[in-house]
Amino acid sequence: MLRRLAIGALLLVLAGCADSAAVPPPVDTASTQPRSGSGWVPEQGTAWQWQLSGTLDLTVDVPVYDVDGEKTSAEQVAELHSKGRRVICYVSVGSYEDFRPDQAQFPAAVLGKPMDGWPDERWLDIRQWDELKPLLAARFDQCKAKGFDAIEPDNVDGYRNDTGFPLSAGDQLTFNRRIAALAHERGLPVGLKNDLDQVAALQPDFDFAVNEECMRYDECEQLRPFLQAGKAVLHVEYDLAPEEFCAEARKLRMSSMRKPLDLGVDRQPC
Repeated sequence: MLRRLAIGALLLVLAGCADSAAVPPPVDTASTQPRSGSGWVPEQGTAWQWQLSGTLDLTVDVPVYDVDGEKTSAEQVAELHSKGRRVICYVSVGSYEDFRPDQAQFPAAVLGKPMDGWPDERWLDIRQWDELKPLLAARFDQCKAKGFDAIEPDNVDGYRNDTGFPLSAGDQLTFNRRIAALAHERGLPVGLKNDLDQVAALQPDFDFAVNEECMRYDECEQLRPFLQAGKAVLHVEYDLAPEEFCAEARKLRMSSMRKPLDLGVDRQPC
């Protein structure tokens, strides 16, 4: 599932003054259009619900849901659509999960070390694209068949972790761009999950961003390429109270809320 990377040193830090925190109006209106051709992307500042555990609550009054692609049924997606909601499909693309129905299809050669704190997941060797592409394409096809409106691919920053493989930043850029193309080939917008050090390079390839705890770790400045392009940043904090980050999040035009770490039903929106 989700995890927080250990950060040894911050590359960029938010300044304490209002001028540095403010994001200027979008400068590239063409980049706000979905590369997928789907006709929809989440709007900057839109409210959202992110639920990956527990019984799915279909009653939250927000325009965007982000839910598990395998556990959520086509009927649930259709019900959310009937309420006027758009629905994002959560899929782990950089990790092997031993609880998924397709887990036996992953060859042993692509399986790396267990993920820190998540013993039922192992990192994948993202360099072995010929092995991984058909498996991930099938997952994206499932999202499309169920009627999802977009994809949130998770664990796309393995190169910064102890995966068991000598992954480079270049390996990660290549893999992430392939993932974006895989979604766009299916007409689905796609979000960049975390991977803050590569945001500037990857912003043109992704339609929105998903971030965990950039306020807690003073990393939100690194999301500026998405914000300046008018693209949504769907953001959660786990430990900070809303009064500690919501004013800044609204200033940056991020879609922010506090959630429990297990990403259950509860939410405290900004």
